[in-house]
Amino acid sequence: MTLEFLSPDATAGEGAPLARSPLAHPARDAGAVPEPCDGWEVTASFGDPEAERELARTTVGFADLSHLGKLEVQANRDALPEILAGSDGEPALGRAARASGAWWAPLSAERALVICESARLEALRAELGRKAGAARAGAGVLDLTAAYGALALVGPMAREAFARFSAIDLRPAVTPVGGLRPGSVARTPAVVLREAKDRFLILFGAALAEYMWTVVADAAGSLGGGPIGVDALESLDRPAGAEAVGRA
Repeated sequence: MTLEFLSPDATAGEGAPLARSPLAHPARDAGAVPEPCDGWEVTASFGDPEAERELARTTVGFADLSHLGKLEVQANRDALPEILAGSDGEPALGRAARASGAWWAPLSAERALVICESARLEALRAELGRKAGAARAGAGVLDLTAAYGALALVGPMAREAFARFSAIDLRPAVTPVGGLRPGSVARTPAVVLREAKDRFLILFGAALAEYMWTVVADAAGSLGGGPIGVDALESLDRPAGAEAVGRA
């Protein structure tokens, strides 16, 4: 595992260099077609978006969404709810709320993740930073975008594929839409968020990204599924209120 994804892309041409996903290498080995999106190199497709959409509609597809912004908010148990105020619904342990194009996901009484489209990262970081500063009491905001890899598992067989590498219970009665489940995924610490009926977002340490790709690819492949790009995701089941996953 290299840290090349954290380095500027010398081939990006004019303008700001593109950041790379920690899954860029296995995705390219699988035939990924990369395109720029909000300062990132993302996988638009694997050559045939329509075939990828059909794959996700009928069995299971998995997509690299490591470019999503990931902020961790830290505060004492009294201040954290105030900093997270403004999200729709009431984010609580085990339950994320959706608002402002982001998921607001408490991990403990003193820590929460905010997961957003990369285009909204700077604005949300500034907003949360102001609230944390006002709250004081040691509150702060960390940008963990590069620390986490992210894979979306999508399709009617997504839960079956997940069960082949994790014992976390994703049945709707246990993990409804918005359900947040930290735990062991493929024997490594991870966070699982149910974004929609047949869509799950898995966050894991970037250092283990290539290992996670292999595990997920094996599970999906055993069910006739495979990798898909963000073009295919645009027409699939999305989180309520979510904007399309696209490119700038």
